[in-house]
Amino acid sequence: MKNIISLVVLISSITFAQTIQSKSLIELKQLSAVSSWQLAVGSRQLAVGSQQLTISNPPSSINHQPSSINHHPSSVIHPPSSILQYPVSSIQYQVSDTQKKSPALAILYSILLPGMGELYAGNYDSGKYFTITDGVLWGAFAGFEIYGKWKENDYKSFAESKGGVKLSGKQSEYFANIGIYQSIEDYNTAMELDRRFDKTYNTATYYWKWNDNNQRKEYRDLWSSSESAYTNVRFVVGALILNRLISAVNAVRLVSAYNKNLSQEVSWNVSVGLNNHPTLPTSITFNFVKSF
Repeated sequence: MKNIISLVVLISSITFAQTIQSKSLIELKQLSAVSSWQLAVGSRQLAVGSQQLTISNPPSSINHQPSSINHHPSSVIHPPSSILQYPVSSIQYQVSDTQKKSPALAILYSILLPGMGELYAGNYDSGKYFTITDGVLWGAFAGFEIYGKWKENDYKSFAESKGGVKLSGKQSEYFANIGIYQSIEDYNTAMELDRRFDKTYNTATYYWKWNDNNQRKEYRDLWSSSESAYTNVRFVVGALILNRLISAVNAVRLVSAYNKNLSQEVSWNVSVGLNNHPTLPTSITFNFVKSF
């Protein structure tokens, strides 16, 4: 009879321990599904860490038999003190310590100032060249604009003083024509011969006459210098636009690479230990190892 009672107690103890083990594994799976649980102590620091959690349970050997039954100490078999390890497969999840960056915002920064999109993407090594280029182009723009305006004032003043030109109300085409023809009579005669009567000028309003051919050439040189400077301004404007487009494309590429590198796999290696002691409550130990 004592052997039967001892066997019943042993089976009850083993069953209770297995129940604790099953509950512990279920709780572990639930904890792994919640990313906000404080498994990563230290605000997700990129280091290998470990944490031990001990859950105490009631004693595994509880006497459910009536008090009238006496047990001899030698007749009850206690399981030896041990730690049973139950390895759990690694739990994988994605973490991101920084928010992803916007390609549209990188394009906007590059349009405003080339190189700023690269700076926003966190890689200014190539962006600085776009910024330097933009500064040089703006310097060239200002230089050509100033020089062209200076030469424009020169040829207009020369035409007014040497050719008898009235400056008010005159278009750019008029200033180009007076550098080609010696006088308004020569110009109107050429237009009439070409039967382009709509191109002829009013002699009173659009009058001009150079004293000699050298004077006309001198005016023509001043006019050509001004026009060349303004042409260069147009090229510089095109280069400014192109520099922004290339910077924007490069910034988008860098932002895409940055966002791709944000996603890092973090593995959690979890093991469970079940501590059975004859005189102490049964306890379960969780070991967590985080690696990057």
